[in-house]
Amino acid sequence: MRRRRDPDAFGLQDLLAEAVRSLSGRPARLLLMTVGTVLGIGSLVLTYGLAQTTAGELRRQLDPSQATHFVVAPQTARDSSGESRPTAAFPDDAEQRASRLTGVTAAGLLTEVPTGDARITTVPVNDPSAAETLPPVVFSATPGLFDAVGAHVTTGRTFDAGHSARKDRVAVLGMDAAAQLGLARVDRQPTVFIGTLPYTVVGILDRVEQRSDLLGGVIVPETTARRDFAAPSGDELHLRVARGLGPLVEHQVPIALSPNSPGDFRPEVLGGSQRAAKAQADTTLAFLLLGLVSLLAGALGIVNVTALSVKERSGEIGLRRALGATSRAIAAQFMVETGAVGVVGGLAGTAIGVGAVVVIALTQGWSPAIEPWTAFAAPALGTAIGLVAGVYPALRAARIEPADALRTGV
Repeated sequence: MRRRRDPDAFGLQDLLAEAVRSLSGRPARLLLMTVGTVLGIGSLVLTYGLAQTTAGELRRQLDPSQATHFVVAPQTARDSSGESRPTAAFPDDAEQRASRLTGVTAAGLLTEVPTGDARITTVPVNDPSAAETLPPVVFSATPGLFDAVGAHVTTGRTFDAGHSARKDRVAVLGMDAAAQLGLARVDRQPTVFIGTLPYTVVGILDRVEQRSDLLGGVIVPETTARRDFAAPSGDELHLRVARGLGPLVEHQVPIALSPNSPGDFRPEVLGGSQRAAKAQADTTLAFLLLGLVSLLAGALGIVNVTALSVKERSGEIGLRRALGATSRAIAAQFMVETGAVGVVGGLAGTAIGVGAVVVIALTQGWSPAIEPWTAFAAPALGTAIGLVAGVYPALRAARIEPADALRTGV
């Protein structure tokens, strides 16, 4: 025979209805309880999503098959004094050898030129009234370097193979160097002096994709730097490579530069390093800790607001106890209320976090990367936080005695 349900029993449907009625009847309190969970879950999802997105972007940049910029440098070894010195030198036609390789779209040598105590100025004499001086940062380059590093000329032009062949004293300035020297135009053929040697400025750079330190330097032809300053043959060979052909170039360029001893040169992907990866991991950990702190603050907010609600509703709780509600039913109602707050906060925080990751990634030109399980784990975490935060207020409400609550008249 089917057992009849006691009409006075407080069932699950009644529990849910009472919890919904209590929460909806106090929207301001519901907002205060929810906002902490929303911020905590949202910050965790945002931090984790950005960590995954930037990690994917970093892996893409470091992947030779996806890389578009390489730098080749000679192997180094420590001498008797303990200093690292290159074990090989670039051949004079290194740019031409690299440019002939399949996949290489631009190549150029770059060298930092030792100028001693020579000053860089726009006047030929040591004039105390002349304020336009610049620290001696001089680079020498082959003509293909500017395309290889993605340099953009804001005015004038870069020097070409003709300047290099004639060993002309011409120079290209980075915009920071030009600003310190007070140069903004090249149509009147301004001159800078490196020591006492005059160099005609033919162009000014305003942007460099790789080696941004070139914006603060003076760049002269490699052949001219060899003649005037006995500059070495080259520190780095920069390559711009077609996407997808990086592994082929990485294998071929050491052979092209030194067929008999290809191990003398090491090609590397330009734009990332293990240090950058470690810095990214440290930053991600810091933001995750901040997210956990926000989540903890949200949980404490739920505890405080719910405990205040128990105090305000002690008369209601006492009346329900007097009418037959059990301590378990009272505690369950408050647990359901805080659990519902956790669910709502978790869902809203997840939506906000995912949306923020997508917007930030798209504005930076990245591909957003969010693990699918985040959509389930984050709301579940919010629910768990709500339930845990509701334990103390629920136990406090369950201990209220009907006679004491009704006697106080609250």
